[in-house]
Amino acid sequence: MRDIQGHLHEIYGVEVSPELVSKVTDAVVEELRAWQSRPLEPVYLVVYIDALITKIRDKGVVQNKAVYTVMGIAPDGRKDVLGFWIQATEGAKFWLNILGELRQRGVQDVLVICADGLSGIAEAIEAAFPRAIHQTCIVHMIRNSTRLVPWKDREAVCADLRAIYTAVDEAAAEQALQAFEAQWGKRFPTIAPTWRRRWAEIVPFLAFPPELRRAIYTTNAVESLHSQLRKSLKTRGHLPNDDAALKLLFLATRHATTRMNKSRDWTTKVMQFAIFFEGRFEF
Repeated sequence: MRDIQGHLHEIYGVEVSPELVSKVTDAVVEELRAWQSRPLEPVYLVVYIDALITKIRDKGVVQNKAVYTVMGIAPDGRKDVLGFWIQATEGAKFWLNILGELRQRGVQDVLVICADGLSGIAEAIEAAFPRAIHQTCIVHMIRNSTRLVPWKDREAVCADLRAIYTAVDEAAAEQALQAFEAQWGKRFPTIAPTWRRRWAEIVPFLAFPPELRRAIYTTNAVESLHSQLRKSLKTRGHLPNDDAALKLLFLATRHATTRMNKSRDWTTKVMQFAIFFEGRFEF
């Protein structure tokens, strides 16, 4: 509201009240609701889920809230932001509601769902899209693993972790993890056990050729969008409520998606998807 008031005063010399600005911008709400409930594609090859932390006032207290962005890659290579959801706490019920909403909007199948270690999401994927592969974001795994590693050791630790996620197959990755634990287990005893606990969600992408690995191993596509959305958020301090956050993110996303491009080498990738997931989509 302050931005709009300031703009109108600077350009036109017009003073408007916050109430008038609020009433005018509420017109965006209907457009937002239509966008958030629009029909979707029947099949998405990859769905990425990642969180954007935003300061929002709730019950008189400013707090950090996670705005979850869900982005899908359609068979034609188009990147599609499927929606935003705000929730203070995660859980299987929350994720099942989101995935169930996607099904109600027309999504019949998802080949791969890539996300960070979100609480309850594995159970929700199994219930909503049982044929989907659940892939943990490798970039998030590396960040979480090296968060407490001193700078002087970080390059070496990352190099040994790289041997795990660039392995030829799961067996080679297991050997690389054992080598990592032998090298670093005493100094950083929590890293290898963390990878083992989430092993079933880490290794699925290793079954694919390099082109598909790059398409499914990380949520970087969403993070690239989030970097643009943060430019709209950083000058505003905190937002007054959830609706204000969703309105702002929707408008910023509408602007950002006009510059979204298809993934590189998409023809090669989609042909490989068609081979590995035979009969599940047309292109």
